[in-house]
Amino acid sequence: MDYEFLSRLQFGLTIGFHYIFPPLSIGLGLCLVIMEGMYMKTKNRLYHQMTRFWVRIFGLIFALGVATGIVMEFQFGTNWASYSRYVGDVFGSALAAEGVFAFFLESGFLAILLFGWNKVKPGVHFLSTILVCFGAHFSAIWIVVANSWQQTPSGYHLVETATGMRAETLDFWAVVFNPSFLDRISHVYMGAWQAGAFLVLSVSAFYLIRNKHHEFARVSMKIGLAIAVVASLGQLVTGHGSAVTVAETQPAKLAAIEGHYPESAPAGLYLMGWVDEANETTSGIQIPGMLSWMVHYDTEAPITGLKAFAPEDRPPVNLVFQSYHIMVAVGMALIGIALFGTFAWWRGTLFKMRWYLWILVFAVLLPQIGNQLGWLTAEVGRQPWIVYGLLRTADALSKSVVASQVLGSILLFGFIYLLLGAVFVYQLNHKIQHGPEFDDGIDGGGRA
Repeated sequence: MDYEFLSRLQFGLTIGFHYIFPPLSIGLGLCLVIMEGMYMKTKNRLYHQMTRFWVRIFGLIFALGVATGIVMEFQFGTNWASYSRYVGDVFGSALAAEGVFAFFLESGFLAILLFGWNKVKPGVHFLSTILVCFGAHFSAIWIVVANSWQQTPSGYHLVETATGMRAETLDFWAVVFNPSFLDRISHVYMGAWQAGAFLVLSVSAFYLIRNKHHEFARVSMKIGLAIAVVASLGQLVTGHGSAVTVAETQPAKLAAIEGHYPESAPAGLYLMGWVDEANETTSGIQIPGMLSWMVHYDTEAPITGLKAFAPEDRPPVNLVFQSYHIMVAVGMALIGIALFGTFAWWRGTLFKMRWYLWILVFAVLLPQIGNQLGWLTAEVGRQPWIVYGLLRTADALSKSVVASQVLGSILLFGFIYLLLGAVFVYQLNHKIQHGPEFDDGIDGGGRA
């Protein structure tokens, strides 16, 4: 098998598995701040027990995120040595900032969050919860900075060295605030908040279906639903902003997203469809002129199409098209679920509809699917460039690694990740089945 394909597959599998956990950490961290903040305000012991329950799940998610993230970073030296030499000065500074300023902040206060309940004052513990949440959000900033720079490089210059061309930082803040960073970090945050909120909703709905921990589940569900509504609608807004930026900075990606082939012509918006790459045609259900309007607010405005680019400079069109449109469908489903739940809450029927509670139980998978498809769209849509317009993916590989070695490591990592995934599901299920622990006469039904 092809060495480049296997290396990309390995990185895709490892980062895909890893990316299950950071969004959950970010979203659940926000939920914890709200829950413990409510306890600090009301002194209702139910919020205290709620926070303790979700902290245990947060700790499990954090541990898996660390374990899977380390493996991912080692691949820069093993499979992608030429890439590391090319962008090390730029990319390395963002990763170093993530480790020094964000990861240590999050992991340092995590100990107080997990074990400091009866050892520090309530205010100190609440501060640690806020800082862990902030650390998770801050960590995402530097990872998205590094990835966004690959999409829209800025603040650098190219220097000829003994080993070839190398990108070096000219303006650190121009690197940080590259053209796609703000749109992409806001979009990532909304996806992460969705992941955390729908985890809370799923577990709460499960308890209500099983007729367990009624008040705990009802209050948790209200908090999760409030975050889900904000994040789902926010995802729609930030997604539009990100698409407009893509139109300006990566026109080939936008053309692939909508299967738009004419070199320069008004473009419609496909609701669903199929791309015939061999014949360079796209068929499906389309809103004429809608893409032109969304980008330029003019249904007749031309959009650069794939025929404006040489075939070797185009991404895999149908894969990008399908992953993007499924992602949008998932996002719209999450908006519908969240808004319907809010309406049912207002009508006083939220906790009585078992069919809707069952939807919430399984809806926990939808943010994960949406997040994975979003990254797939962004990364595959950038091809054949690993640094857009500067360095091709084929030129970024290590020179001393062969395909058989990569294949062997894929099989090994696959086996290990299957074990880690099984352990995670088992432990998560154990904690959920065990449920919250109520003390001081609290059974989940009221105040102390």
